[in-house]
Amino acid sequence: MKAKDYLTDQDVRWCPGCGDYSVLKQLTEVFEAIGADPDNTVLISGIGCSSRLPYYINTYGLHGLHGRAPAIATGVKLASPDADVWLVTGDGDALSIGGNHLIHLLRRNVNVPILLFNNEVYGLTKGQYSPTSQPGQHSRSSPLGSIDQALNPLTLAMGANASFIARSMDRSPAHLREMMIAAKAHHGSALLEIYQNCNVFNDGAFERFSNKQHTIDHTFHVEHGKPILIGKDQDKTLQLVQGQVEVIKLSPAGDLSQAWTHDIHDPIKAYALARMAGDLRPFGIIYQCERPVHEQEVHRAMAEQGQQSLEVILHAGRIWEV
Repeated sequence: MKAKDYLTDQDVRWCPGCGDYSVLKQLTEVFEAIGADPDNTVLISGIGCSSRLPYYINTYGLHGLHGRAPAIATGVKLASPDADVWLVTGDGDALSIGGNHLIHLLRRNVNVPILLFNNEVYGLTKGQYSPTSQPGQHSRSSPLGSIDQALNPLTLAMGANASFIARSMDRSPAHLREMMIAAKAHHGSALLEIYQNCNVFNDGAFERFSNKQHTIDHTFHVEHGKPILIGKDQDKTLQLVQGQVEVIKLSPAGDLSQAWTHDIHDPIKAYALARMAGDLRPFGIIYQCERPVHEQEVHRAMAEQGQQSLEVILHAGRIWEV
């Protein structure tokens, strides 16, 4: 199948210029690249602009309640462990009312890639500030500027013991496809944060990271086993000082012995990278580890227990009549 074959006949309805169009396009191209089987693929979403995506993909799909996509995806994987389940959500959907569900999906390590669209605003409900909105951000619900601290999806995931966290953006199509494929290949919950521009209610939120004139000074890409090099001349790197990331200049220039070599299996350095929230941000796979997958553990426990009738289960252990 070609990428266009994965599209439904529904009109795609996002605002003109929305970053969601790019994510949809990259996902269909990923489906083509991996040979996704529409009869064995399920897209689960919650509520929000991002969560319209299942309407437009010609696979099984479910548009669930606000924030409940992780719970639904968990149920689908438990019922059909061999199904390719994708979870599509946004910063408002996953990190506000859905925060609790997302945490437990990650800690359980349910085998699903999670596409978390982050535009730092509630777009569908017309521009209120979201959990990832920056302090001082003006919106319909914070006309004087938000006084709340922004929630960091990657550090939240690290705290929930996620087995895969990564970041990409809508305006880096090749990198976004690469990260989607990596998330799908991972055995467990794979959180991919996608910086996505809302050109109506929060236009330019990630301009310094996506604009080609500025991106070299504000972004760096991490790859396992490779040195982290920063800046136009690639003459800077990072170092960890008392748990904080600092940018240092290579001296002499080109001396890679001083460079921070990225290790996706190092949780301490991964957390330090995930915490970077200023004008310099990492992109790529920040952290990855292997641990048991939830649905396999559930079915293993069920196999050890053996099948029992509901009556036997209800009357097992201590019971009493009232």
